[in-house]
Amino acid sequence: MTAESVRWGILATGGIAAAFTADLVDLPDAEVVAVASRSEASAKAFAERFGIPRAYGDWGALAEDEDVDVVYVATPHSAHRAAAGLCLGAGRNVLCEKAFTLNAREAEELVALARERGSFLMEAMWMYCNPLVRRLAELVRDGAIGEVRSVHADFGLAGPFPPSHRLRDPAQGGGALLDLGVYPVSFAQLLLGEPSDIVARAVLSEEGVDLQTGALLSWDSGALASLHCSLIGGTATSASVTGSAGRIDVPYGFFFPDRFVLHRDGRDPQEFAADPADGPRNSLKHEAREVMRALRAGETESPLVPLDGTLAVMRTLDAIRDRVGVRYPGEAGATGEPELTPA
Repeated sequence: MTAESVRWGILATGGIAAAFTADLVDLPDAEVVAVASRSEASAKAFAERFGIPRAYGDWGALAEDEDVDVVYVATPHSAHRAAAGLCLGAGRNVLCEKAFTLNAREAEELVALARERGSFLMEAMWMYCNPLVRRLAELVRDGAIGEVRSVHADFGLAGPFPPSHRLRDPAQGGGALLDLGVYPVSFAQLLLGEPSDIVARAVLSEEGVDLQTGALLSWDSGALASLHCSLIGGTATSASVTGSAGRIDVPYGFFFPDRFVLHRDGRDPQEFAADPADGPRNSLKHEAREVMRALRAGETESPLVPLDGTLAVMRTLDAIRDRVGVRYPGEAGATGEPELTPA
């Protein structure tokens, strides 16, 4: 790593890896130097597409590449523990996609490994790095709407997704919750922290993953959060935060908003809009910039996406799955499966 550029490795070659890499190559202080896949052909095709000099047909070669400053892990959830752990174990810094892992136990293992090695680790919760979301959270913290009383957030896709799709595959951590529900949960916990109690219901597929899930989270303060995610119905994908002195409404795409509206008692509504200079609303550049800022500052985690916050979200996701009866292969409590062991 130099003052001019941070050298990235990309682990996996799917859609989110392509979207992130496309944004990275537009950043003048980022250099994508290597990509890895379990398929050498896939890695080479990805490298050719983005002009990446090195392509590896196995993850270990990327993890051992000392010219890589940080690895972006973009595998399905079920492989995050193994992929990120391999890279951390080899001394690489890691940005790992969300949901961070399959469960809190795996997340705790990764965090412990990163802290033991003194390596940087961050969940790719791009919502937390979005300038407009940061502004919203700042307003709430500063008491713009008084004490938070309730949060609503939803994220649903119309589908339908066939049984063969990764979103319905238990072996890949399928289901609405880990892929979509992580956003409403993370939004609520950004504003209120970890809940004290959780109630949840879900509709499960024949494969045993959740097709849609509703959760009611509560806090000792008396605040409530009503959250929903779905693979079988397109929702408004909106959010609202109600306080004792006002409300904030976030329209479609609450996790990458172009605007939100602040309503305060006795005042006209106030709209906050995204700065056009920040680029497209779906840009992943903000999280990439935060990783590079932290690395240059010698930080091992980001204050925008702290590891303790990631662990708290994973505990909530675990609790919701426990309430609705979703277990993944290899997890404790899964039918006919052994206790989870470290990868």
